Amino acid sequence: MERMQLNWKEQDDWGWKEFILLLLLEFVFVIGVIKFVVKPFYFQVFNNELYAGTLTGLTIAITLLLGVYFIALRPKKLSWGEVGLKSNGDWKVIMIYSVILLMGAVLIVVLTSFLGISVENSKTEAMQQSVTFFTILIAFISAAIISPIYEEIFYRGFLYRWLRTRVGFTSAILLSSLIFTIVHIPTYNVMPVNFFSGILFALAYERTQSIWTPICIHGITNGLMVLLTSFA
Repeated sequence: MERMQLNWKEQDDWGWKEFILLLLLEFVFVIGVIKFVVKPFYFQVFNNELYAGTLTGLTIAITLLLGVYFIALRPKKLSWGEVGLKSNGDWKVIMIYSVILLMGAVLIVVLTSFLGISVENSKTEAMQQSVTFFTILIAFISAAIISPIYEEIFYRGFLYRWLRTRVGFTSAILLSSLIFTIVHIPTYNVMPVNFFSGILFALAYERTQSIWTPICIHGITNGLMVLLTSFA
């Protein structure tokens, strides 16, 4: 029997079970175990914040993508298209939103700098201490490829969509962006940018119904920031 096509903005195949399990995976396992146990272990092995941070990001990516697959997709016999991996991104939206995000991020950084808040983080500092082609490449892969793919699939493809069908457009954008911001603790200095980014990524997904659109926006802006930071 062919599965009935659902309006993704009004209905989905998931319930509270999938939502709670995936949030527990994020807030208990990813934050509690990977960030506070596994990452320090990686740092002890490599004695380098950039390498440890990149490997941590890859570990989180694998964990959350497997979580989405085994918790939300496979039990319901759903494809990855259910979380937006179905059609190509809209390049007009990608370019416009990328410009908006970059301009907004710069404005936020300028405003927060007046409050004495720096946007530096440990990975950025580690890369700037030894700017080579290899360190720039590692940072670029981490920020422009690994993070955008797993974060957009998890936070927009599943989380935003789940909230969208239950609390509506505005509340879903704000709640998903808030959760997206909270999970970036303890990088408090970039949380305003994270919240703004989360809103734009959700708007892009809402407009195009393709998760590739926010993935590309996320990747382009992160990649440019890495390059600008490298040669600053």
